[in-house]
Order: sequence, then structure tokens, then C-alpha cells
Amino acid sequence: MAVGTLTTVQVRPPAQVTGATAGAAMLLAPVAGGVLAVLAGVVFWVGLWLGLGSLVAAALAIAALRLGDRGFHLDGLADTADGLAASYDRERALAVMRTGDTGPAGASAVVLVLLVQVAAAAQLGRLEPVAAAVGLAGCVVVSRAMLMAACLRGVPSARTEGLGAVVAGSVGRVAAVGATAVVTATLAGAFAIAGWPGNEAAGAVPWWSAPVVVALALMTTGVVLWRCTRRLGGVTGDVLGAVVEVSLAAGLVALVATAG
Repeated sequence: MAVGTLTTVQVRPPAQVTGATAGAAMLLAPVAGGVLAVLAGVVFWVGLWLGLGSLVAAALAIAALRLGDRGFHLDGLADTADGLAASYDRERALAVMRTGDTGPAGASAVVLVLLVQVAAAAQLGRLEPVAAAVGLAGCVVVSRAMLMAACLRGVPSARTEGLGAVVAGSVGRVAAVGATAVVTATLAGAFAIAGWPGNEAAGAVPWWSAPVVVALALMTTGVVLWRCTRRLGGVTGDVLGAVVEVSLAAGLVALVATAG
């Protein structure tokens, strides 16, 4: 369920989706996101190694990420922005999100978030290519880990049907805290290993950037959830997509601020 929902990799769907299945899938979201992280990181590294320039390499890496997740989360971001901008009436907002059409608010949100993602990744390009690629890949994993926070028990679903209704409230708090700690420690270790050769540029991403990236991603996720639960009554599949995209942008900004 995690791989089939979050990536374009074709896998056999689960025979039955229960609360336990949904919770396990959200806990495994960072692992499924690792497939996309490797793809984006490799493209970024190759672009930098070929001397294409940090901006071009960053744009290609983010484009590869979109091919890997079929723009699924960007669509959610656009629908969420349109719904929140359409009306203060809950049912009207949900109806707008359900149509799937992209309005001015949704288009603006997608353009601005992609701009931040590409610009921040381009700033990482000033580092040694391996460190830059590891940084980008790490932020991709962290953004997918935010699905655990968005699906914590106690976070309601805005609808009675759809993906949001299936996964909302399916992740236990202890499990989420433990999984987030594992993601943070793994990311910190990856940053430390990237600087192992002793090259100052490679070591420009300190290990403590990892908890900062995770913390800012969590804060951003919290703001999105707070706004959507107040306006919509809970989360939907679109809101989860918005969480992924906004937290990726936030994580990259945090990494740029702490690296160097």
C-alpha cells in the first residue's frame, strides 16, 4: 500500500485495507519515499557532476521526483489550496476539492512551492555533489515521514470516504515518535558519512542539520493540519499531499540555512 500509493512502482495491492494495514503503510511511507529519494539524489548528483549548474541540476532532480510520484502530492496541494480559498463553508470547500479542477489559488500554491523546492535545492548545489545529493534525498524521505504525523490517532477525517478516511487516525503516537526518531538518526548518520572523506565542502552539512530539518517539517505539518482541521473538519487525501509538498519545501529551506 505504501509503495503503490506513494510511487509509480507497480506492486500488488493489499487484499484488504484495514486500520492496521493503513497504519503500517503510513509508518512505512519514509521507506517507500526512499525509492524516490534515491532517484532524485542520483539525478541531482549526475547533473552537478556533469557541470550543468546547480539550478539546472536541481530542476532536473525535482522533475525526476515528480515522475516518480506522478505528481500525486502536487495535485493534493492544488486541491487543498483551492478548497481553502473557495469558501469558509466546509461543504463548499470540500466540494471544490473533490472536483479536481485547478483554480488560481491551487496553481499559485503549486508554482510557489515548486519554486521554493528548486531554489533551495539549487542552493545545496554549492556543496560537494555527494553532500548535496544526500541532503536532497534526506529531505524527500523526511517529507514522506510527515504522513505519520498527519495520520496520528486523534486527527479526524474530513470525509467518510476516500484515502483520507482510510488512513486518518491510523498511526499510534508511540509508533510515530519511534519511527520519526529512526528517520532523524538515519538522516544524521547519512550527513556524517557524506563528510567522512574530510573534504570541508562534503562536511558542510553537519549531522545536527537532521533534527533541524525534521523539526521544521513537523512544525509546517502542524500548521497545515491545524488550518485544515479548523476549516475542513479533518484531513483528506488532498491534505496529505499538501503536507508532503509543503514539508519538503520547509525541510530543504532548513537544510540550506544550516548547511555551509
